[in-house]
Amino acid sequence: MGFLNNMRDVFGVPFYPVVFQVLMVLTFAIHIIFVNIVMGSTALAIWGRIKGGDYYIRLSRGLARTSTIATSLAIVVGVAPLLFVQVIYDPFWYTSAQISAWWALLFLVSIAVSFTCSYLFYLGGKGRGGSLFWALVSLAALLITAVIIHGISVQMLSPEKWHKWIDRGTHVDLSGGMIHTIDLPRLLHFILPALAITGVYLMLYGWYYRGKYSDSYVNWVASFGAKLALYVSCLQGLVGLWWLLTEKPHFMVHPLTILAVLGGASFVGYLFKIQNDPVDKAIPTAIFAFVVVLLMSAARELLRYLKLSSVGYSLYSYKLSLSLGSTVLFFATFIMGLLVISYPIMVAYKVGKSKEKLLELPELNLWGKIAVALPMIWFVVVAVLGLAISIKNGTLF
Repeated sequence: MGFLNNMRDVFGVPFYPVVFQVLMVLTFAIHIIFVNIVMGSTALAIWGRIKGGDYYIRLSRGLARTSTIATSLAIVVGVAPLLFVQVIYDPFWYTSAQISAWWALLFLVSIAVSFTCSYLFYLGGKGRGGSLFWALVSLAALLITAVIIHGISVQMLSPEKWHKWIDRGTHVDLSGGMIHTIDLPRLLHFILPALAITGVYLMLYGWYYRGKYSDSYVNWVASFGAKLALYVSCLQGLVGLWWLLTEKPHFMVHPLTILAVLGGASFVGYLFKIQNDPVDKAIPTAIFAFVVVLLMSAARELLRYLKLSSVGYSLYSYKLSLSLGSTVLFFATFIMGLLVISYPIMVAYKVGKSKEKLLELPELNLWGKIAVALPMIWFVVVAVLGLAISIKNGTLF
């Protein structure tokens, strides 16, 4: 216990750890949804190309484009939960990454390979089969990425085993060349939702393009997505039960765990109910899915907290070096980012639904000017603060 606490940042954390914990759960939920869409859309794009037929090929093209966009969003959003983990669980995360250092580096390579190949598949995918190779490589790289991040995340939960993993008897193995543990039901529980969440995405696809594409096509896509979400969610429930039974009883009977299980079961029941009307029920289904993912993410964090508490570590006892200035700047930057990114999202939304080749959006002009002005104001504020603090501390001159 003393060793783990001594590995903490001596300066402590700049704000209350529980805030970082809540933000970590929220941002992880958003991140994992984009990850699911990346993996699911890539797999279904491959299936559509192999299956053939007008609708499948058409959907494959659309999903090829989706995978590139979702990959960008998954990477950007994924920075946030990773940083929060590094702040409040730094002794565990850094140690786990170091004892599997080569794999931690390969994680970055596999992401880059997947991203590149998904673009090659999208840019070359005009209905011919020649670019299918790139989609297969992209999916393989995504699976490797999932296994690596899973292994590092699970290793950090077993500090009592670290010395066994590096002490080989005759020598201490610091090569970082191995992933030392894999929790198969947990891994599957985070991979299977790729198809379920992508199924919900296909329902949204049908809702979004209703009126722009033929009714037969959008209804087929939404119906296909609803069935996919239902069947895979049922399978995921069984895998989730398998995972749950491998954990200790105090996690299984915790109110948050029970709430997450009930949420997942209710979602499956709701999917049964909406099978005959997947287009009109796309929005409430997506909201329901997000709530369930958020509950699952909270249960995941609960499990981490309970496991590390069992070795005497509590993130709530982390030394607090309150820094209101940096905290205010952080949240202000976060809110500004939401305001800025909302403008291109609204433009893309309106352009995508329009049948016009040239579309004027006068109602968004003011919003666009604000979205351009805010980053400039932010740059000035940060520059002035940096100069003021540097002069005050005597580090500039």
